[in-house]
Amino acid sequence: QVQLVESGGGLVQAGGSLRLSCVASGTIFSIEAMGWYRQAPGKQRELVAGIGSGGDTRYADSVKGRFTISRDNAKNTVYLQMNSLKPEDTAVYYCRDDDLDYWGKGTLVTVSS
Repeated sequence: QVQLVESGGGLVQAGGSLRLSCVASGTIFSIEAMGWYRQAPGKQRELVAGIGSGGDTRYADSVKGRFTISRDNAKNTVYLQMNSLKPEDTAVYYCRDDDLDYWGKGTLVTVSS
């Protein structure tokens, strides 16, 4: 069974940084496309960033230049480095196996102004 466990969320001031991690189990991680998504209160869940098995990446326009997605296949882990955080980045952040459509339970990021 595929399991995705996120960590690294928390409270940070605007302009600060956080790094989210997502550890996968029960899957051949290295061949899976992975994504980070977020859902703010009252809003739909949206794609933040994705990374393919070959390391190709894509980003939402709202985070380009501030967030970086990466993966460590040896550790079955995908990361989201978030810099220059803004209050509008406040949301629950979810990790997803984009190929198998499995989701983690999410980690809350709160950015204070």
